[in-house]
Amino acid sequence: MTAERTPDPIRKVVIVGGGTAGWMAAAALSRLTAGDVSVTLVESEEIGTVGVGEATIPPLLDFNNALGIDQLEFIRETQATFKLGIEFVNWARQGDRYIHPFGVYGRDSNGVKFHQIWLKDRQGEGFAGEPGAIGEYCLSVVAARDNRFTWPTSNPGAVLSTLRYAFHFDASLYARYLRGYAEEGGVKRVEGRIEQVEQDPRTGFITAVRLNDGRLVSGELFVDCSGFRSLLLGQTLGIPYRSWQHWLPCDRAIAAPCASAAELTPYTRATAGSAGWRWRIPLQHRTGNGHVFSSAHIDEARALDELLSGLDGAPVAEPRTLRFEAGRRERPWEKNCVAIGLSAGFIEPLESTSIHLIQSGIFKLMGLFPDRGFDPSEIEQYNSLLVDEYERIRDFIILHYAATERDDSDFWNYCRTMEIPDTLAQKLELWAGKARLFRTPLDLFTDDSWIAVLLGQRKFPRSHDPLADAFDPVQSRQFIASIRDVIEKTALAMPRHQDFIARHCAAPQQ
Repeated sequence: MTAERTPDPIRKVVIVGGGTAGWMAAAALSRLTAGDVSVTLVESEEIGTVGVGEATIPPLLDFNNALGIDQLEFIRETQATFKLGIEFVNWARQGDRYIHPFGVYGRDSNGVKFHQIWLKDRQGEGFAGEPGAIGEYCLSVVAARDNRFTWPTSNPGAVLSTLRYAFHFDASLYARYLRGYAEEGGVKRVEGRIEQVEQDPRTGFITAVRLNDGRLVSGELFVDCSGFRSLLLGQTLGIPYRSWQHWLPCDRAIAAPCASAAELTPYTRATAGSAGWRWRIPLQHRTGNGHVFSSAHIDEARALDELLSGLDGAPVAEPRTLRFEAGRRERPWEKNCVAIGLSAGFIEPLESTSIHLIQSGIFKLMGLFPDRGFDPSEIEQYNSLLVDEYERIRDFIILHYAATERDDSDFWNYCRTMEIPDTLAQKLELWAGKARLFRTPLDLFTDDSWIAVLLGQRKFPRSHDPLADAFDPVQSRQFIASIRDVIEKTALAMPRHQDFIARHCAAPQQ
């Protein structure tokens, strides 16, 4: 009996495009393939990068740790600050504000979720609800509001162990930092503009990219990090793009950094405007600002005026406009090409998921790293996992627009009345009855994230879990009050965010 031949391993990977996605992929491949694979990254300085992904979520720590990156060095080199969550302003109604934190609310008791105990206590008084009121029971929220930060503790019994954080950083500096890391790990960078993509005439697999000076860069596995162009996956292999613009109508963004003119806040701010929203991201050396809007509901000149009128300080660069369409490619992996980042899909940065989706694509690629046989079942698994993640994140972003009471513009009237995906509608229906949420292992956002947005945007349930009725009202009130007291005292003992950075990881003066 003849043994089956083992397929040849991948030896040559070509990454098309630099920026955050390209250099994250290059850094991970150089580290995690332990030098067994040659990695070449092709980019052109003539082609700019999007470069506005300056806010992140906690899983980025896993990426940096997997690469063995020194956290304090990374913070200094990227001008980073810490992030405990996102403050949302004017989303359900004008004047409303709440924080979506990275941490948790309170503490479950006897198998009953904390938010159910809290709702039962509030509803017992006929309380209709206040946006963000539950934030008093989350350390991340209380610390963020008071501009405080410190390292979490590993002691699971301490409330400080519930603190979770991410970063604000300069995306271009992060790409530069990872480029240095990747090149030290053996990644070869090739400067040049791609003029042609060559394919095997029999299989359609990509075999090489030809540059404008005639050079040929060949490979066995190609990683498309070419941004919105999707040069390999979209243009060459013809994988269609599925638009989500009917659910996420914003299709423009204007970015305009400004000088820092206030204390560094440990949270991102997203302020809803007349036809979209504005971001504010504080870095050590400047503040990142932008306006995401629907061009069907506001012209660019007015959108720019709304952005510039809300800046903390003087602009430090010319405003830059980006055009996009929310959606995804039908398959992010086709033949021997994997699209990472914007070339695979785009979801507006309302919940800072852009860099996470790059990271998620890279980790899934490493977990299903192919040989030259390119097993179809592995490709199918990758596509299934990533598509599911995109769509679950999509639903969470749609929630912010659909869960509004605003009727002061055509944009908000559209968002308030639009038909939403069945998957989101089912989740909202379950919540509306007894505030029940069920998370699967594939969900990026936790129950606490959904609770933050639902309660923060006035989606109050009709009732609560009947199991919460087993708690004695006096004891449950004491339980809730004790949690709030511990959180307040813990936050008060934390250093100011700006002082913490100055003491531990201040970037060199520019």
